[in-house]
Amino acid sequence: MENGKPTGPKPKWWSRPARPEPSSVTDAVATADTPDAVHDAGPGPDTVRHGAQVVAPAVPVDDQAEYPLAAPAPAPTPAPASVPDAQSQAPEPDTSVAEQQPPHPHPQSAGDGWTDPADVVPHGHDGLPAGDRTDGGVRPLHEPDEYRTPPYGGPGPWAPAPPVQRPGGGTPPPYPSGSEYAAPAPAPGPLAAPPAPAPVPVQWSQYDPWSSPGAALTQAGEPPRKKTRRGMAFVGALLFALLAGVLGGGVGAYLERNGGISTVELPQSGAEDSGRAPDSIAGIAASALPSVVTLHVSGSGEQGTGTGFVLDAQGHILTNNHVVDPAGSSGDISVTFSGGETARATLVGKDSGYDLAVVKVTGVSGLRPLPLGNSDNVRVGDPVVAIGAPFDLQNTVTAGIISAKERPITAGGEKGDGSDVSYVDALQTDAPINPGNSGGPLVDSKARVIGINSAIRAADSAPGPDGSAGQSGSIGLGFAIPINQGKRVAEELINTGKATHPVIGVSLDMQYSGDGARVGEKGKDGAASVTAGGPAAKAGVRPGDVITKVDGQRVHSGEELIVKIRAHRPGDRLELTITRNGKEQTKTLTLGSSTGT
Repeated sequence: MENGKPTGPKPKWWSRPARPEPSSVTDAVATADTPDAVHDAGPGPDTVRHGAQVVAPAVPVDDQAEYPLAAPAPAPTPAPASVPDAQSQAPEPDTSVAEQQPPHPHPQSAGDGWTDPADVVPHGHDGLPAGDRTDGGVRPLHEPDEYRTPPYGGPGPWAPAPPVQRPGGGTPPPYPSGSEYAAPAPAPGPLAAPPAPAPVPVQWSQYDPWSSPGAALTQAGEPPRKKTRRGMAFVGALLFALLAGVLGGGVGAYLERNGGISTVELPQSGAEDSGRAPDSIAGIAASALPSVVTLHVSGSGEQGTGTGFVLDAQGHILTNNHVVDPAGSSGDISVTFSGGETARATLVGKDSGYDLAVVKVTGVSGLRPLPLGNSDNVRVGDPVVAIGAPFDLQNTVTAGIISAKERPITAGGEKGDGSDVSYVDALQTDAPINPGNSGGPLVDSKARVIGINSAIRAADSAPGPDGSAGQSGSIGLGFAIPINQGKRVAEELINTGKATHPVIGVSLDMQYSGDGARVGEKGKDGAASVTAGGPAAKAGVRPGDVITKVDGQRVHSGEELIVKIRAHRPGDRLELTITRNGKEQTKTLTLGSSTGT
């Protein structure tokens, strides 16, 4: 833009300007020697105020040097009388622009011997080269510029300085002195007072453009601040926390893997009420166990272990015949109670057909008889508990349900003559029963005896490696004599020493393979198969008849017919269904009695 400036050829700022013509006004001012000049801390460190005008001292310039050298300040001279004319010829500086210029980055006090190259006038006071001057002037480097156009003069009134973004709201520092881009301060008029410097913000008082970013700024004359210890304390605390976390984690892992460094104490629930509901398994066992005993029998080269239970306060104990059979007539029977007390027992009576026996202990007080239930009231699915000493493990309690009723079974027969065979119309249960449980009670939910554990169905009955009979554990098929039958037999054994069996007075053909029980043609030793005057003969039963039902219940073999008859008492009336010559007939009879062994 050229508004406000004269047109014409302009010197290039990078070329060396021609020597200027001498200026009488400038020369007159520069050569003035006034003895009453005083030094003052004005715009520059060594400027001299002559009256109302400030003139920079002349500095000699080396022809080979790029920048002029500072020269000692000349003696102050009084201002000449022609100063007003010179002031009228010189253009008036634009103080509005000068006020916008930032202060010198390195302010110094007057008389400290330091001179900024930007404050040195590069030519003589009258504009002549230094070599043509007799007063030691400096040869000018360029033609004078009345508008003080940069880079040689101050900013003109037509070109205000562009806005500069100032960090933190302060004024940015100027270029350092001596730089080719630094703008020298405008020369004041002959009589005009120098413009007052703009206020300097505190943060720019010692600004260094080449210092590291973020350097701390302090006010002039203020001692440097000490580095804060807060950051170091924070770092130390952070390191301490990290170290504590690592150590804590390591100690925790060690304690978890190795179980701690002190005595191990495992958590455990406290004591609680030991009572149980009477109908629970625990309640049933607690009520029945004091009445259950373990029997150890020996004699005649044999020995065995079984279970029994107390019938009354006189010391009578009911068990199985095959439990006490090894003792014979002179063997030893020992009874151990649930509390550990032992006593010797004697045989009261036994019956192989029912597989029941009664023994008695004497001199024992505090006996607790076990109450008896009613096996006719039992239903399939009712819960039951079996108590015994399987494999001589006394006071063993197992639980299950009633799996079936009136299951005809036969047991024994080891003697080979059939004298030891027992016929039982049994209760079937899935409560585990094993060798040693024989003779023990099978109780209901009210701890009442409903059966006597007598037999099991084993999965493997093959002989062992030493030739002995093989035995296996429970497979959930256990059988118990109904307590109604056991009660009757026990009473007879206690009262008479023998038990009676109900009979119909016929001999059966045990080899018959058809369905039902067939009356034989001949009896034992050639006798008649139908006893004369017996119950069957009176009812009209003949040899060769096939009995298919007893009281309406089907029978499939001779063994089942015996079981069904022995399930009754002598004197009971029965209705038999028979088949004769392909026709069914019904016969009614009254059971007779025989003495068992």
